[in-house]
Order: sequence, then structure tokens, then C-alpha cells
Amino acid sequence: MKPLGPTDAMFLWLEHRRQPMHVGGLQLYTPPPGAGPDFIQELVESFRKHTEACSPFNLRPQFKLGHWFWEEDEEFELDYHLRHSALPRPGRIRELLALVSRLHGTLMDRSRPLWELHVIEGLADGRLAVYVKVHHALFDGVAATRMLQSSLSEDPDERKPPVWAQEPRRRAAKASVPAAARKLMQPLFDAVRMGKDLVPGIGSGLWEIVRSAHANPADAQPFHAPATMFNVRISGSRRFAAQSYSIQRLKKLGKRRGATLNDVSLAICAGALRKYLLAHDALPDKPLIAMVPVSIRGEGEEGGNQVSMILANLATHIDDPAQRLAVIMQSTAQAKQRIAKMSKLQQMAQAAAMATPLGATMLTGQAGKHPIFNVVISNVPGPRQPLYLNGLLLQETYPISIPFDYAALNITLNGCCDHLGFGYTACRRSVPGLQRMLDYTQESLEELEAV
Repeated sequence: MKPLGPTDAMFLWLEHRRQPMHVGGLQLYTPPPGAGPDFIQELVESFRKHTEACSPFNLRPQFKLGHWFWEEDEEFELDYHLRHSALPRPGRIRELLALVSRLHGTLMDRSRPLWELHVIEGLADGRLAVYVKVHHALFDGVAATRMLQSSLSEDPDERKPPVWAQEPRRRAAKASVPAAARKLMQPLFDAVRMGKDLVPGIGSGLWEIVRSAHANPADAQPFHAPATMFNVRISGSRRFAAQSYSIQRLKKLGKRRGATLNDVSLAICAGALRKYLLAHDALPDKPLIAMVPVSIRGEGEEGGNQVSMILANLATHIDDPAQRLAVIMQSTAQAKQRIAKMSKLQQMAQAAAMATPLGATMLTGQAGKHPIFNVVISNVPGPRQPLYLNGLLLQETYPISIPFDYAALNITLNGCCDHLGFGYTACRRSVPGLQRMLDYTQESLEELEAV
């Protein structure tokens, strides 16, 4: 058995019926020219031949001696994890999103490995949809994206095993210390290294909470977010909405303003949030604060969670979209500057320290009155070149993330070649009319372009 790290185990501790802690991804594929009516069925049958799963797809969680461990599932059953569905007529994107919303709202069975792959046909335009669902204890967003890409190919004629049947990549062992000695001394090395990095990181995170407000109005701090309709206890039902835009279009807008693609994306989301709250007569006088996860995963590092975070001022109280973007740029620059000189462990420790009061405020209900942040907005890099799934061309990809108590809306972005997908995941009851966010996103982008 392998023990879970503290961050990975946290997602199992936090999970309950109203708050599933899994993430998902929705991909849309175009069949190759000349594909027959049985092409998708044959694809699924080829997948079903791979009845054995490799790590971590064969691991299930076990709670023993007060801690969570991964153990191999000796009774792995592929038919439970691989599912083939069809949409009702007329097979619009609307029906697809409704199905994915229902699938994403159900808890995963902890007696089995925590993943599902749904092959969905019946789209009116002939495309194939694949919805993948994995527990956040198993993968963070970047690791999940890399995992899915490993099952795809740049060659449309290549046929690769499905993702669960691929052997994990092995990292080369370091040769500086003999293997036996390194194995014996590694716990000591890890303890010394972690202690050296964790203490400054925790101190920095606590300082973020207690330090006085900065003179710069763009500064974002924990507990300085206003109470909003998003910061309430949530139900277990989910709603998902998604839309994509040309990356070149967004980069062109950023170039005009000296802004990064991430800053432009945050500004578009901020404009959409402002319009949504105005429509519900619920826009606060203070600006919304977004928690923005930052991946600190190194090249070749697989599985688990390796993320830090920054807080960004979304300037939703400002009507002018150009001024709003300028404040966002200042806010993210300040936040990134504060963590730039930290090691990976320091950044993770700082993020954990900043979020530590969240549990207590959720239990007491104070998280609704004094939230640490209002929404989560993350950007997960995607493939930059065309990829194929056994001949099917990947056209669009959308991330589906985790709303939780007092953060009822999550916005996650995912790139795919020359497009950036905006995925909105929300509690169905707490965030009514989520599909309107797509209209507001389009309007927000057009307003930025018109300035």
C-alpha cells in the first residue's frame, strides 16, 4: 500500500454527498473520412479488450490506522469504469451538457478505482463525445490533462492502448548516491528538506492573512472578498456550460494592452461575472476575489496534486473594461512576485496556510459572510498540436471542476490547439441560469475588443 500525501488525502476528507471532489473533462472528436456506422461501436469494443488496468487506474483508496492509502484492486472490473451511452434526439450540445451535468453530480464508488470514462454518441453533427471523470485525490488538473494526452497521438493512423492500459512512465534514478544508501537515508533527507521549506511557506501564508491592506487598490488578500450569491452552502446537483474562443483572438487583445493570455482570460471572466451579478441585482460594491491555482508540477512528474495558488482582484466594481483589465494585471503581477522566489514546497505550504481558516469558517457559517475568495478560476494548458484518438480528431476540450460549500461556481479554462475552452461548473440550485454565463462571456470579450 502507498500512503496518500496530505494534499491528495484532503480531497477524500472534504468529500460528502453535496460536495463530490472529482474533476472531469469533456472532449469532442470528429470521426475520420469514410468512417462507417459501426466505427464508434468498434472503437468501444477495441477498448474493452484491455481488461487489465495499470497504476494508478488499478488503485482504490483504503482508510487504515487513521490515514488514507492506495491499494491495488484485486477485483478490477473494466465494465464498471468504461461506459457507452447515446444522447436523446435531437442530439444537440444542449442534450450533451445536460447529460454531463448529471454524470458530474454523482459520487464515485470508493470501493473501486476512482475513475470513469464515458463514450457518448448520438450528436447530430456526427461527432463523438468522451467524458472522463477522475477523483482529485488521484490527479490534479495538469496531471489529468497530461494523462489524457498520453492516450492520443499526432499520427491519425496510430492505434494506442486506452489510457488505463498504458504503463506509467518511470523516472530515471539519480546516480549520485548508491541506491541502497539512498533508500535508507531518503526519509531523513525528505524531513530536513521539507522542514527547511515548510516553515517559511507557512509563515508567508499566515502573513498574507494578517498583514494590513496594501495601499495599492489592486491588492488581493484572504478574507477581503465580499459576500456574494456564490458564497453559500451548495446542493449535490451540478450544471455545466462551456464555450471556446480563438487563442489568437485573445492574444491579439492582450498584445494591445500588454497583458498575458491569463490576464485577458481573467478579465473576460470578470466581465461575465459582473454582468451575471447585475442581472440578479447582486453585484457587491467591493471587487470579487478569485482563487487562481498555479501548477508547480515539473516535467515528467505524474499523478497526485502539485499546486499552489494566488489571489486575484477581479475589479468587478469597475464598469470600464479597460480599467478592469489594468487592475487585474496589477493584482496578478503582485501575487506572482510574492511567490516567485519560493521553492515548490514553500509555495504549497503558503497556499495551505492561507486556506487553513477555510474549514473553521465553513463549519461556523462565517465563510458566507467573510469568504477567503469568491470564485475559483484556473487555466490548464492543453495540447498545442492536432491529436487523434485512434483516428478521431480532437476538436474541442472542456474542463469540468469542483464547486464546494461557499464557492458554488468554478471556472476552468483549457486550451486545445488554437482554441481556449471556458468551462463553467456550478451548483444547480445556487447559481441559476448558468447558461447565461456563456452570453455574458461573449459580451465581455466583445467589450474588451471595442475599447
